[in-house]
Amino acid sequence: MYRVGLLLALAALAACTDVGPQTGRGGPTHLRLITSALSKPLYLTAAPGDTAREFVVEQTGKIRIIRHDTLLATPFLDVTAQVGYDGQERGLLSVAFDPNYATNGHFFIDYTDTAGDIEIMRYTVSADSNVADPATADTVLEIDHHTYPNHNGGLLLFGPDGFLYIGTGDGGSGGDPLHNGQDSTKRLGKILRIDVSTLPYTIPGSNPFASKPPAAPEVWAYGMRNPWRFSFDRQTHDLFIGDVGQDAYEEVDRVPAGDPGGHNYGWNIMEGLHCFPPGASCNTNGLTLPVLEYAHGPGDVVGCAILGGYVYRGHLAPELSGRYLYADLCSGFIRSFKWFAAVTDQEDFTQELGSYPGVTSFGEDGRGELYLVVGDGTLYRFEATP
Repeated sequence: MYRVGLLLALAALAACTDVGPQTGRGGPTHLRLITSALSKPLYLTAAPGDTAREFVVEQTGKIRIIRHDTLLATPFLDVTAQVGYDGQERGLLSVAFDPNYATNGHFFIDYTDTAGDIEIMRYTVSADSNVADPATADTVLEIDHHTYPNHNGGLLLFGPDGFLYIGTGDGGSGGDPLHNGQDSTKRLGKILRIDVSTLPYTIPGSNPFASKPPAAPEVWAYGMRNPWRFSFDRQTHDLFIGDVGQDAYEEVDRVPAGDPGGHNYGWNIMEGLHCFPPGASCNTNGLTLPVLEYAHGPGDVVGCAILGGYVYRGHLAPELSGRYLYADLCSGFIRSFKWFAAVTDQEDFTQELGSYPGVTSFGEDGRGELYLVVGDGTLYRFEATP
């Protein structure tokens, strides 16, 4: 039930070292250790146009900077006092930089406050480009989420359209007892889309529920359980969503570039491609089904919670070119596929790269290079083996 809540226990496991790489298209890949000095890292991203630095979110409340592969001692931002970190799923969950960051210095964070509610805040960088100004905090959006501690979602991501996408979980517990996933009037169990070019934020006129009250106008997609990580392919602009499942199945959803949104991804009518609860019958009319699922297996031997990744468009690991990579929190596998009108050319890279129980996220830098973030404090970059 508390699948992503396993982060604390699994983060204590040391990431497995690389095993003997096997040859593949474009040459074998390995994971190069960048640092092991992070504290409960959850996410990595870069500011637009910045190819020298990566920003790493630490769940306890800090954003750290890695500059030319060196972890800077001073945090970019420290909001530890505001964050309600509970050792499981609550905490500082992501950061996203404004598309116009180079000129306006704005960035946005998603965290759970000390009451457990979701807070989206905007900050501005200080005169020192490596330090944010904490006095510039401005509330963007608040969402009640204090009934249960899990399924907070937490990812902020600017889309190719310049709007801010926000992933929210279904409100927690198991089976969606609050019935948020299928309720378009609620902002939980969704992917929201808002325009933050000015504050207060506005609703894009093209949002699917912008003019359909009583639906919440921020809603862009619904029927999500816990869309922990999703990403836009920087080449095609397709959106891939890793939605964490209940006790049996994990899924990847795909949204084609330019899609108007408004799709129902099925939770809690379905878990993956299967009716929920197990053994029930259901009507799939009007539902958008995942393009890929995998079963947990007995005792979660295969996995327990998907970590959605990225379509690789970098240059350091040509073997991965055009592949969507994803991982699992419990087993730590690393798998991939290519998209050609359907999921094709599936490949498991675990033997080549090693397994990483406690993996919390993938990350992408300003050059399109891909990183693996592990809850034990380690950060790796995908590169071709020398």
